Amino acid sequence: MFPLNAVLYPGVSLPLHVFEDRYRALVHHLLRIEDPAERLFGSVAIREGYEVGDHGAQSLFRIGVRMQVTDVEAHADGTFDIVAVGRDRIQLDRLRTTDTFPIGEVRALPEPTDEVPAEIVDRARATFAAYRAVVSEISADPLEGNLPSDPQYLSWTLAACSPLPLGERQGLLEATDPAERLILITDLLRDELRAMNVITSLPATEVARTRWSPN
Repeated sequence: MFPLNAVLYPGVSLPLHVFEDRYRALVHHLLRIEDPAERLFGSVAIREGYEVGDHGAQSLFRIGVRMQVTDVEAHADGTFDIVAVGRDRIQLDRLRTTDTFPIGEVRALPEPTDEVPAEIVDRARATFAAYRAVVSEISADPLEGNLPSDPQYLSWTLAACSPLPLGERQGLLEATDPAERLILITDLLRDELRAMNVITSLPATEVARTRWSPN
């Protein structure tokens, strides 16, 4: 397990600078796995506490993401720069911190396969298009490329781009299905657009777009 001060989503890539001993040990463990597709670790957001230090996280959210390491760069000082991509959701039932690195007992949380009504998808896409147009006038485009057509991947993409504090981002991760997630995102983006119409300012996505260097 690799707890972070951030909420991650399936399909989203994350660069990490790994320097703490326990997470360097985790990377060494993953690199000993022959099949790159099996170099997996879990991540949940930290509710209270810190990513670094002797005390570390005091409280964790239970719903997180299983991550796959896709790129590793080792440095002479023993640190690593890695890139990991979210695979699927997990629920953390128990965390052991007495080992070389944190080990969690987790359960997979597969996404429902129910069809998402077209009107929900259309509203979400239209709302994000309006938000994207406003943001692009005052800052960088919050999304590189085009939106996916699949409702599930669309919901994760919009969740990753939405200007939200950690608690609300966690709420999107915990949404039971893509339809619920798209409805939540639509409402949140409409709130953001109303606020931006009152006073022009950089949205919270600027914080989310910074390079993470957790531990």
